[in-house]
Amino acid sequence: MLNLEHARRSIGKRVISPLVAMLLRLHVPPDAVTVTGTLVTFVAGWLAFQGQFLWAGITLLVAGVADMADGALARAASRCSRFGAVLDSTCDRMSEAALLMGVSLWFVVTGDFAGVAVSYAALVSSFLVSYLRARGEGLGLDVRAGLCTRPERVIVLAIGLLTGLVFIAVSVIALCASVTVVQRLVHIQQTGKETKD
Repeated sequence: MLNLEHARRSIGKRVISPLVAMLLRLHVPPDAVTVTGTLVTFVAGWLAFQGQFLWAGITLLVAGVADMADGALARAASRCSRFGAVLDSTCDRMSEAALLMGVSLWFVVTGDFAGVAVSYAALVSSFLVSYLRARGEGLGLDVRAGLCTRPERVIVLAIGLLTGLVFIAVSVIALCASVTVVQRLVHIQQTGKETKD
């Protein structure tokens, strides 16, 4: 987690900051960046379905830059809003679904039903991780901890696509996201007790 955060800050300084500065000069709305990144992710999902894993991985990395830039742009332009936060979360879920659906459909076409099952498990567990955070926040709890949050899942899938080790990547996501679900449930249970006490 710490290494990932350090890497994200490094990328932010070298790539995201100049991009945000350019978008500010062009008066591009943060929500437009969010939607554009989601559409690019749909392309990555389609490429994965076609078995073009290398290009899918490259496209996913491009979408990841947009995903990192939209929030930074909103803060820099003082345009943070509740709607923007909801739109960002919604697009994140749509993006994950598109990617894992693309991979799953490729497994269907190739007759790899173990891959289909693992992709489904990865999708469900990933959504549960996000749901538990949202549900916890609705209860006034901070539920951001865990082994495999969205940035980790995207990085693992991108590596899997770039290297062609898609089954392994999706399996890692399914396993680690499931562990994260348990971690967050335990965290909510413990934090909920402390709140009551």
